Amino acid sequence: MVNRPITVIAEIGINWQGEMDLAREMIWAAKECGADVAKFQLYVPERILDRERPVISRWWDLICKTELTKARLHILVNECQRAGIPFLASVFHPDRVEWCEEVGVEWYKVASRSMYDEELARAIHKTKKPCIISYGYYNGYCDALRLLDGGWMNEKHKTLYCVSQYPAPLSEIHLRRGTFFGAGCYDGFSDHTIGITASVVAMSLGAKIIEKHFTMDRKMPGPDHVCSIEPDELHRLCNMRDDIEEIIKCDIS
Repeated sequence: MVNRPITVIAEIGINWQGEMDLAREMIWAAKECGADVAKFQLYVPERILDRERPVISRWWDLICKTELTKARLHILVNECQRAGIPFLASVFHPDRVEWCEEVGVEWYKVASRSMYDEELARAIHKTKKPCIISYGYYNGYCDALRLLDGGWMNEKHKTLYCVSQYPAPLSEIHLRRGTFFGAGCYDGFSDHTIGITASVVAMSLGAKIIEKHFTMDRKMPGPDHVCSIEPDELHRLCNMRDDIEEIIKCDIS
């Protein structure tokens, strides 16, 4: 994990449009803006997505274009190393966990839709590496999480509060101080709102991890750009992260 009080994850996701040159540019831009982690998504579209859903069918060609092959994964991990920013990926299949082990990733991300995937849980558990888990579609523990020794809720694993709407309206976020403090609290916030306001509020309330979708241009085609921030916004978010760290003197967990 990143050794600082508040970690900002720039979720590149599929916003690199399937263009490797753009992916490289975004990695360097995330680093230059002050983000602590560059994140992608590692899955086979046919395995997890319903092509008949209108929101999926509309963007199906783009989604398939952004599928990470093993060769692409190696390139992106190497580019992150060159840029000096850790690589992270949401992993959706056990065989992709094997790929990540080959390139030496240090931690994993699990999307809320995968929380009940027991096979994936076992694969990640075998790595004995930390994991970040988003709670968006589901609340509370699930059977897959209980598969792990001591559960995924131990000192090595972190949880993110999330509202799974794209974009998520501010009126549905419902951040409270207890969201990030006290029994059963979350470690951070996966922010699908427009802008950076919700992320700033979450940090001020104690969130130690902020995950925010990142794009070079919201006018690009694709489903995630609408709730993504551009470089100038990411830069402001990271500057505010620095200020909040100084003001509240967060403990490094």
